[in-house]
Amino acid sequence: MAGGAVVHSCASGISKLTSSITGGLALSFYEELVSHGILKPLTAPVEGMVVREGSQNYVAPQGISSVVKYYLEQSGADVSYEQHVTHISLRDGRWEVSRKTGPPEQFDVVILTMPVPQILQLRGDIVDIINGSQKQQLESVSYSSRYALGLFYEAGAGIAVPWAAQYISDNPCIRFISIDNKKRNIGSPGIGPSVVVHTTVSFGSEHLDSDPAEVQQIILSHLQRILPSLPKPSSIKCQRWRYSQVTKAVPNCPGQMILHTQPLLICGGDGFTRSNFDGCIESAMSLAEAVKPHLQQFQSQAAKLPLDLL
Repeated sequence: MAGGAVVHSCASGISKLTSSITGGLALSFYEELVSHGILKPLTAPVEGMVVREGSQNYVAPQGISSVVKYYLEQSGADVSYEQHVTHISLRDGRWEVSRKTGPPEQFDVVILTMPVPQILQLRGDIVDIINGSQKQQLESVSYSSRYALGLFYEAGAGIAVPWAAQYISDNPCIRFISIDNKKRNIGSPGIGPSVVVHTTVSFGSEHLDSDPAEVQQIILSHLQRILPSLPKPSSIKCQRWRYSQVTKAVPNCPGQMILHTQPLLICGGDGFTRSNFDGCIESAMSLAEAVKPHLQQFQSQAAKLPLDLL
């Protein structure tokens, strides 16, 4: 808190990470994240959660974005945020990528990991590069849609419930509620609690293109019935989650799809495996194996150049 401003935080995205991996390289990702405090085992009470035998549930104390930030920092990559890509085209043996704002840039390799429908919305040479079979497979991918609602409270506000999170099975609007700071097992005297609400898939689909302000009021009315003692929040944020979870992935779950070999244009993500962190790891490993030979080729070519050209 600085200058009298109240600091609020909540993780409005996925509620937890569940791993069914029991060994191998993929398990090392969880072990590394836990060792650095990015993930912690879920210990807070969660009502209505289905526990699968052999699985382990985790939470990210600083929010799921901290997992992404950790890997970006480890990579040493120079990251540009909020760049809306609109066109991908071939130019002199490289990929020219155009954005909504700013000049186009050229790259030797392009990796696409956005939701599959957004890949199909790209313009430029990519439209003709995706062949008929690939387009059919990409068009078969489907996602569920939800809304997430964040309610923020002043420091010292009390939320009297015995659980940190609860899955709701008998409400047409709300599927999940969490007292976010309790679920993530974090707290600070100067930071107030926050409540996160996820809607059901059917409600999300029905109201996908509705006015968010109207959707917010509907969700709040249902929340009031479920938790009538909930105090009035100091602020509220309603977020549309158009591509929430993959309900149908690319057939046979290949992990990635090469759209063009030289130069490499490849796509991946949970739309090519399944919609959980295990699926993201599998896709990332598959992408890395496909991209590695191309990076080695660039290194080999660079090593052959005269020093004055490097």
